[in-house]
Amino acid sequence: PLSSGRGMASWPPAMFGDTLRGKDGVEVNTIDALAGKVVGVYFSAHWCPPCRKFTPKLAQIYEDLKAQGKNFEIVFASSDKTVEEFTEYHGEQPWLAIPYTNRESKNKLSKKFEVQGIPSLVILDETGQIINKDGRAAVEEPHKFPWQPPTLAEALGDTFVDGNGAEVKLADITAAGKNIGLYFSAHWCGPCRQFTPQLVKTYTKLTEEDKPFEVIFVSSDNSPEEFAGYHDEMPWLPPPFSFP
Repeated sequence: PLSSGRGMASWPPAMFGDTLRGKDGVEVNTIDALAGKVVGVYFSAHWCPPCRKFTPKLAQIYEDLKAQGKNFEIVFASSDKTVEEFTEYHGEQPWLAIPYTNRESKNKLSKKFEVQGIPSLVILDETGQIINKDGRAAVEEPHKFPWQPPTLAEALGDTFVDGNGAEVKLADITAAGKNIGLYFSAHWCGPCRQFTPQLVKTYTKLTEEDKPFEVIFVSSDNSPEEFAGYHDEMPWLPPPFSFP
């Protein structure tokens, strides 16, 4: 077993390298800088106008959270084209950066987090696990730090309605050890109407085989009437249409 906090924090160098670039180019030890902290990995570049617009906003949020004593750090993963651009851009940022020479770590992170465009901010917990891949949107609500995504019950509610109109509790579904599929669909959607009978067939077969599987219909219908009519074609559960 690991015997020290330093040993338990071995994920930061595995992800970012042994050292990071601090303010004014000062080299800092990655473990010392990130151990026990929520970390935002900030994919950005000097040449990117949306990045230049978002960076000052992120810097203000970062400074406010630090002033509140939040255990938070950001690491800049640069997509700049030259070391000069990187150095100038990082000079505008109050957080740490992967050294520009460490292209290997930056490229691995882009692949690991499936970064498709910049700016992008990925929030990690104190063990290096992803909390939120859409950190750019999440930090718009700094009071929700560390931006844990909602649970299923928080997102959909804890009560559903079966085909007979009877209420079913989420706790009963999870207590039964069932795998849950969330089916986002709507009556007005042509591809949905084509796919639903196929899903019904599969669901019915799995149910008859006593497989631990449940589907929850998450409706995008435009009215309670459309919702009710469409759900009549389905053997599974939806949250009540009025749920926000």
